[in-house]
Amino acid sequence: MRLREEQIARLAEQVLTALDHEGLMTLKVERGKALASMKSAIAADIRQEADLEKDAERLLEQTLRSMGGGGDIDKPKMLRMVKEKLAKERKIVL
Repeated sequence: MRLREEQIARLAEQVLTALDHEGLMTLKVERGKALASMKSAIAADIRQEADLEKDAERLLEQTLRSMGGGGDIDKPKMLRMVKEKLAKERKIVL
């Protein structure tokens, strides 16, 4: 998923506000620092998923080439399967 910086900031703000409003957390640092940490974590997760997607595409292409093109294979389904396998191996939650 590709989010712009403004969208990430808005998402972090909404999550932080909801957690605070529901009493599910107590801030031990100032709100701005907590918000910056959340934005950083969300952005890192998005980058990690993008890297996973690229690796899955590359691995699928290599596999299809070794099979002679794999003409009858449902590529989107195979890509999803490869991505899920890589995510499991790397302990990434999708």
